[in-house]
Amino acid sequence: MTSLSELPSRADELRDRLQRVRNRIAAAGRPAGAAEPHLIVVTKYFPASDVEILAELGVREVGENKDQEAAAKAAGLAHLDLAWHFIGQLQSNKAKSVVRYAASVHSVDRPSLVTALGRAMAAEQQRRDGEGRPPRADLSCFLQVELRSDAARAADPGRGGALPADLAMLADAVAGTPGLVLSGLMAVAPLDQDASGAFARLRELSDQLRADHPDARSISAGMSSDLEAAAAHGATHLRIGSDVLGARPPVR
Repeated sequence: MTSLSELPSRADELRDRLQRVRNRIAAAGRPAGAAEPHLIVVTKYFPASDVEILAELGVREVGENKDQEAAAKAAGLAHLDLAWHFIGQLQSNKAKSVVRYAASVHSVDRPSLVTALGRAMAAEQQRRDGEGRPPRADLSCFLQVELRSDAARAADPGRGGALPADLAMLADAVAGTPGLVLSGLMAVAPLDQDASGAFARLRELSDQLRADHPDARSISAGMSSDLEAAAAHGATHLRIGSDVLGARPPVR
């Protein structure tokens, strides 16, 4: 394992950046009685050595959005006490891989994915049982909500996210699938809208969801540019990448 003393310049940079983000989170306003949001550091495209440094600095939750990269990192860093959050768009055929390492999936947006994750969890528990290993914990599922306007969706239809009208159906599907736990909602603030307004809408949808699923209290929202707005509207999980890790390295 790489020690901080072996990578002083990068360790110092990450320490300073991480502390600045932690200070922002601590200073951010949030609803009365709400706990400080969880910090998920999004490490996509950054090397495993950065994740090791972050773990030494007290980070326990990391996010990835590509299964191939996430699976390799999780396997190589299995000795660390980390919770891996899959936050990107997930193809159903990747579900079997993702359930081997992920504590949660933040991008559940269609019934076919719920079915695939349920089957993958059943297969994973069977695999572990056959190897004499204890079962894994149930998979935490966030329903990804599409908050963009009709015009924005028409211009870029390939992005993920369920329409608000479909959330009740998806929530029931997750709640009714063994091995899955409905944690709450996830969204990205649309680029052409005020982040505060978008997260206020997300909070309204969360309140509606909890009327039928009272334990689905979590809200995954907020990134480097808008974490304060997300926290103010009840985000329980913040997904922060560049403000902790710096500019994304070139993709090869």
